[in-house]
Amino acid sequence: MRLLVAALERELVAFPAELPGFERLVTGPGKLQATHALTRALERTRYEEIVVVGTAGAIHEDVEATVHDVTSAIQHDVTDLDHVVGQHVSLPAVLTLGQDGHTIATGDHFIDDAEVAAGIQALGASLVDMEVYAYVWVAQQYDVPIRVLKAVSDRARDGALADWGESTDACSALLRERIRNDYGL
Repeated sequence: MRLLVAALERELVAFPAELPGFERLVTGPGKLQATHALTRALERTRYEEIVVVGTAGAIHEDVEATVHDVTSAIQHDVTDLDHVVGQHVSLPAVLTLGQDGHTIATGDHFIDDAEVAAGIQALGASLVDMEVYAYVWVAQQYDVPIRVLKAVSDRARDGALADWGESTDACSALLRERIRNDYGL
């Protein structure tokens, strides 16, 4: 059995309520809710794989508005004792899932400012969201393989929240098609 994970129910509107071979988990937005909900799920059941789907802001101009594999995660809203942005006091700076994909920067606020997005891009990310680092960290603690698929909903600039609201249904449809193709569903 696999676990299909999204932060918001809205990101799953194109998915059927029941997906063969998958259980479904909606965690709520942000790192704390993501950590709590996924930890509780993994305490109850051993999954063969966690498949995260959801939306992300593109902070690099070359990132197309489609579905992307995420292969590493960083945090953009932490600093270490030396005030180095992106470095946590006790957690790894980078969590790696694989090769040939995008780095996503996770933080607990929605990015809708070009200047902030540029600072996050300087950390090495091309996408931004609010949960992936937490999902990956929890999955690694439980030694469960995790795959992250993110659909670009906005450009993390002025007006990004409105763009996100308008594009979420289309992003869900793209994610559903990708799951259908990759898992034969």
